[in-house]
Amino acid sequence: MKYAFLFSIVLFTNLQAFTQSFTVKGTVISEESEKPLPYAQVAFYPSGSDDISAGSTTDGQGEFSVQLAPGKYRFMVSFVGYEDFTRDIEVASEDANLGKIAISKNVEVMEEVTVEGDEVVRKPILTTMEGMEIRPDQTIANIGGTLLDILRNTPSVNVSDDGAVSLRGSGSTNVLIDGRNSALATDLEQIPASAIEKVQIINNPNARYDAESDGGVINIILKQGEDLGTKARAEVTTGTRWRTNANFNVSRKTEIFSIYGGYSYRNWPRVGRGETVRETYDNMERLKQFTADERHDKEHTVNYGTDYYWGQNKISFEGVFNTEKENDLEAISTTLTDMQTSENLLSYVRNNNESENNYTTDNALIYERSFDDKEQSLRALTSVSIRGQEEDQAIDVYNNALIPENRNPDRLERSHTNEFRNTSIVQIDYVQPLSIGKIETGYKSTFRNFLNDYTYEIYDEELEDFRNQDSISNQFDYSDQIHALYGIFSGEVGEFNYALGVRAEQTFVRSELINTNEVNTQQYLDFFPSVQADYALNEENTLKATYSRRIDRPNAWMLNPFPDFADSLNVRIGDPNLQPEYINSFELGHMLDLGRFNLTSNAFYRRIDGQVDWIVRVLDGISYRGPQNLNVSNLYGVELINTTEITDWWVVNASYSIFEVQVDGTNLDNSFTNRGLSWYAKLTTDVSLPWGINLQLTGNYFAPEIEAQGRDLARYYLDASLQKHFWDKQLSLSASFRDVFDTRNFAGENYGPDFFQSFEWKRETQILLLTASYTFRKEL
Repeated sequence: MKYAFLFSIVLFTNLQAFTQSFTVKGTVISEESEKPLPYAQVAFYPSGSDDISAGSTTDGQGEFSVQLAPGKYRFMVSFVGYEDFTRDIEVASEDANLGKIAISKNVEVMEEVTVEGDEVVRKPILTTMEGMEIRPDQTIANIGGTLLDILRNTPSVNVSDDGAVSLRGSGSTNVLIDGRNSALATDLEQIPASAIEKVQIINNPNARYDAESDGGVINIILKQGEDLGTKARAEVTTGTRWRTNANFNVSRKTEIFSIYGGYSYRNWPRVGRGETVRETYDNMERLKQFTADERHDKEHTVNYGTDYYWGQNKISFEGVFNTEKENDLEAISTTLTDMQTSENLLSYVRNNNESENNYTTDNALIYERSFDDKEQSLRALTSVSIRGQEEDQAIDVYNNALIPENRNPDRLERSHTNEFRNTSIVQIDYVQPLSIGKIETGYKSTFRNFLNDYTYEIYDEELEDFRNQDSISNQFDYSDQIHALYGIFSGEVGEFNYALGVRAEQTFVRSELINTNEVNTQQYLDFFPSVQADYALNEENTLKATYSRRIDRPNAWMLNPFPDFADSLNVRIGDPNLQPEYINSFELGHMLDLGRFNLTSNAFYRRIDGQVDWIVRVLDGISYRGPQNLNVSNLYGVELINTTEITDWWVVNASYSIFEVQVDGTNLDNSFTNRGLSWYAKLTTDVSLPWGINLQLTGNYFAPEIEAQGRDLARYYLDASLQKHFWDKQLSLSASFRDVFDTRNFAGENYGPDFFQSFEWKRETQILLLTASYTFRKEL
């Protein structure tokens, strides 16, 4: 690691490009008052690119001055409370004065582009009235990674070791792809970071969004066509254990059509280890399990799309196709001892060889109509998202051993899983401006189907063949329909903006355990109001308040009552009678923008009726883990998000969240009551080093977090990255050092009246990644 770090610095410092430059200056003024605007943000983008070449912040007289190489640029001015201003310019062979640039006021809070001098000030987090917006390309640590890596570096978001995502302490979030429910969201690790344009975090969504989930909405916006012209980009990442991630994207856009596509290859081997210790007090036994895991994962992803424009109409087709082949080896060594005598009661090794073949496809047809009034719009879409998974397991069991000896296994087991998911959507949204505000309304129908066919067999010595285990093998068929209507009225009174909405959702659920003919149906109609308001105290300070009522429906896995015996001593089992959670969520926030210092503060509260938690019960030495409805849980806390430009070459992005969780599960057992304080902090600091090198350090800390029967323990780690651009940023080289001190793990504790259990899982997270990317541009 040390030598690789030094090698990267030497590599970057010896590759430099020298270009003649000219001075471009101007003055930014308010169109209404014609007065200069100090601290407005100015940026210059090469034509056909979203990478900033240079920029500045206006001084006290509204003036700016930057150095630019000859070429064509898209010039942009941003200032809080004003509309963004853009103009195409060309720098030829002399200095240029753009004169006075007048920008007009806008009641909406605009996205910020923060730049200073010739160096980009990285601002990966843009706070908005609904939450925040994440620009993945502004965090070097994301390069060569996946969507999960982006979320790990995102405020409010917590990603567990198995890829589960939680938002502000809630494990239930509605993850959308381009605003749609998609099968891609079932495996976020399959989406490469290079394919993502931005990530929207909506903590308290209004009636426009599905009422699903208590944590909020995470909307993943994939890259599509770029500006006018042709653009292509290639990126290759290689790392320790010969990890490989290669991407190629190309787009072509004219005045009447655009077409884009991309291909990604990912080969991501990894290893891991785990330990579980469980003590049961009714029989005074101690169980110890040691797990060694090895995974080989290869994926191919193709994304594609086209747009066609005529008049005020646009029709689009967009899609993604992914295939994945995975081979895993999991070895579990188990010992069971008497806690009083230390006598060894049981020992065995269970080797599980697993092969998996998956595919995911997501396609959408979208129609959009614009009008002379920019506030008026019509959008309709239909989409189909499918995921198929086929998995085979071959299990060898060696009794009375901790290390497999050179002998045949004592028992042979095998299983086969065939899984199919289908999500289809029909949706239409319309916005109509009025003299006193505007009305948004829409309709959406979602049809989902989940079919799981699981076969489990044990080798029979007498038959000399595998025998099906009817008590474990099962077929589970789940389907639901959600039909929704919503309406939102929004308006303004001076500096006060508000939006009042309500969403109605009719839900139909049907689940069937085919081999036992057990059918469970549910249907219910719910109404979900939402309120949003903000008030601009002045150009630097804005207050906001939001409320929403939401629902979190149990998924198919939670409803499947058949046990999962992947580990015979730790069994997962669902409940077909599980009921949805109902959530009331409140938030009060303040946004402060002082140019070089930005601070967003949010106080939030959530009450969850019917809270679903995973409950562990130990019977005859076997742990059974399953979801159950509790009475209620309450969560309240405070979140701070800050960006500070300390100097022209040093910028810090920091976030901090602290929250109290109270869980009441006395409807199940008086012991299922818990409360605790948890917090987490994330820090990204960017330093512009000599020779045009950017250094970025990203640190994360997650304090212990409680559950009904225990808690997850603290996690913390640090990533370090270097990046340098060449040839007007067409070529970029970067090196990322993940988990520099090898501290990232996942551990926790569970307990009940008759048992205590602790676990720790550690995957290989200390890795080095080297990435090279090149952008090809051709203007019209």
